[in-house]
Amino acid sequence: NIPADTAHTGIFTYYSLRTNSIIATSDSDAVSWDMAFAGTTILVNSGTSGPGQGGAKVLTQAFSDVTEAPESGYAVDNAPAAYAVPTGSGNGWYTYNFAANTITPTAGKTLVIKTADGKYAKVEILNYYKNAPANPDTTSISRFYTFQYIFQSDGTRKLN
Repeated sequence: NIPADTAHTGIFTYYSLRTNSIIATSDSDAVSWDMAFAGTTILVNSGTSGPGQGGAKVLTQAFSDVTEAPESGYAVDNAPAAYAVPTGSGNGWYTYNFAANTITPTAGKTLVIKTADGKYAKVEILNYYKNAPANPDTTSISRFYTFQYIFQSDGTRKLN
């Protein structure tokens, strides 16, 4: 239940993969965070979003099958033109169902994150709704991320 601008104010929730915790907005100009969430937009601590060495690569590969971070090819944030994790249905981590008016993580998509301090993690977004309902509908409360991840603290690219 990581909140992602639930009040629709444009304020991101900053998150540290190293410490598995939300980082105060006042620290958003530091390297203490790795990812930030607002609506369906995910930032990484790099480029126009922060001073870190961050980056992201979206792999069409199951979370369990990603055992090593790619050596290169990481995108950095260049807001508002582009983000390291692409936005829009089918472009990055999610699919929007127009008929049901729901956002669902796209199966088989894994985000490989280069963290603010140059280490690596793999992230799978599991749900976009509060308390992670199995079948979200129009009554489900959106903008709450549930995800799993593995962070490699030793600096290698091994992610298993």
